[in-house]
Amino acid sequence: MPESASHGSFLLPVLIFLAAAVVAVPLFRLLGLGAVIGYLAAGVAIGPAGFGLIGHAGDTLQVAELGVVLLLFIIGLELEPSRLFAMRRDIALLGSAQMLLCALAIGGGLWMLGVSARGAGLAGVALAFSATAIALQILDERGALQSAYGQRSFAVLLLQDIMVVPVLALVPLLAGGTDAGASWKDHALDVAGLLGAFAAVAIAGRYALNPFFAVLARAGAREVMTAAALLVVLGAAVLMQWAGMSMALGAFMAGVLLSESHFRHQLEADIEPFRGLLMGLFFMSVGMSIDRGLVTSNAGLLLGAAAAITLLKGLIIFALMRVSGSRTCDSMAGASVLTPAGEFSFVIFPMAASYGLLSGAQTALLTAAAALTMIAGPLVSRGVEWLADRARSPDEPLPAEELPDGAKGSVLMIGFGRFGQVAVQVLLAGRADLTVIDRDVERIRNAARFGFKVYYGDGTRLDVLRSAGAGQARLIAVCVDKSEDATKILEICKAEFPLAQVHVRAYDRIHALELIERGVDRFMRETFESALAFGGGALSALSGEPAKADAIMEDVRQRDLDRLALQQAGGVYAGAPGYATVRPEPLTKPSRPVRPLNPEARDIVEPLSNAEAQAQDAAQ
Repeated sequence: MPESASHGSFLLPVLIFLAAAVVAVPLFRLLGLGAVIGYLAAGVAIGPAGFGLIGHAGDTLQVAELGVVLLLFIIGLELEPSRLFAMRRDIALLGSAQMLLCALAIGGGLWMLGVSARGAGLAGVALAFSATAIALQILDERGALQSAYGQRSFAVLLLQDIMVVPVLALVPLLAGGTDAGASWKDHALDVAGLLGAFAAVAIAGRYALNPFFAVLARAGAREVMTAAALLVVLGAAVLMQWAGMSMALGAFMAGVLLSESHFRHQLEADIEPFRGLLMGLFFMSVGMSIDRGLVTSNAGLLLGAAAAITLLKGLIIFALMRVSGSRTCDSMAGASVLTPAGEFSFVIFPMAASYGLLSGAQTALLTAAAALTMIAGPLVSRGVEWLADRARSPDEPLPAEELPDGAKGSVLMIGFGRFGQVAVQVLLAGRADLTVIDRDVERIRNAARFGFKVYYGDGTRLDVLRSAGAGQARLIAVCVDKSEDATKILEICKAEFPLAQVHVRAYDRIHALELIERGVDRFMRETFESALAFGGGALSALSGEPAKADAIMEDVRQRDLDRLALQQAGGVYAGAPGYATVRPEPLTKPSRPVRPLNPEARDIVEPLSNAEAQAQDAAQ
């Protein structure tokens, strides 16, 4: 009985969280308010401020903060060191200016309201932080992470994450604490520990990760790959926390260092489901942290404080972005996603209270005000986005440098075997923006020896395709060896990425017809063109007339297309394995009248001669 009760006590909160999310998130998305507001509203409903189904949010919030850790790791995977270096100006100047000005404005306002100078200064710094999870979720929902204002907003968030460690170290100093008893050796050891942790992650990412995942990939155990991905992320985060940095920043740094790994897309695909669930839990925990009694008794003060914080931060960030070169609409959009108070305020306020910088009542009020800004943030962002769209001229084009990568033209190639290796040379010669994935470890390793980057990934998995950029690609080239895998990838791409063209390597004629039925944009049988060229070359050598050989090759090619069109329209291969449906209309029309099919030799369909065609027309 006790064992059953313990199982029930463990499962009941889980069921409550899941039910609240399943009800609230789709409802708020249908209303056009986004998933973040749905999670926050669900948290308010099940927490003490609502129906009281969950009593304490503290323990849940600690677990849910892992969602922020995983989110920062995934973002780090998308930021190669070269791109991070290119953002250095925004990180250093825009980010630091935002922190300084927002801290001074908010801290000055709190000091005027009677908070002590030290407490007001620390609270101003805490509220100057922005909610990384909310901002990035909003940018992701808009598809604006790669836009100009999305990148600048991320630069501000990154500087804020870097500032977490110095701010936490500042708390005991403001309280009058001193490290005078610490010797220079102690400080040197702290610095050495930080550098050692960074070096350990860098060396592991450079030399150990690829062999480690290669061994797991050969084993073929998908669940072990997922466990290894979590081990890498959480291990790096804990190592950085042990060295004195925040777990989120440590995870981000680990992601950046691993962004050059062949297994980058597989890591992202394996971690994404955990990241999504834990991020939802984090937002629900924020909503649960609202104290209904405190909000009710101080409603006017808290609403005014939340509005003032949101307005001050929005105006300051808008002005900074505008002055530093962003357009008005982009500055409005960037400012709107950075207005909610940051997650680290829930860490800084209790710490300040423990050192006597803030009273218990002040800590409770500031925490509630920060939570209210998080709830209001997505609504404010939605409203500002609407205003920005109204302010932008419908004929105003985006500058070319501000277009997301997917709009400039990109190709995702799946499969790097004999066929793909030849095809990729043409794309590279044409300077196409190319990403290649394959699940053969030896093939990836051989490509690396020649200086070519191929990522590990199973193209038959939707999550891997998404993480590899299929959602932004203009063309998806399927060059895998197995016809079953090629057909499955085509079906996934047509269902999930309808804007991308899908070109597929066909195994044989039956597979080509199967691909036509599933809506392929272009296909090529793996041996047809090479055999055609071979035959044309042989004929040219025999006849000594290359032009005539080329004309005959083109005629044979067109006859083959005619046969395919007729077979597809008539369902010739409807009984073949894997060929189940027949379109009522052919994909293409034959270029000329075609002989009726011979059921004994279905693949031998000759076009009618001109005389036969005229006789047939006269008879009709």
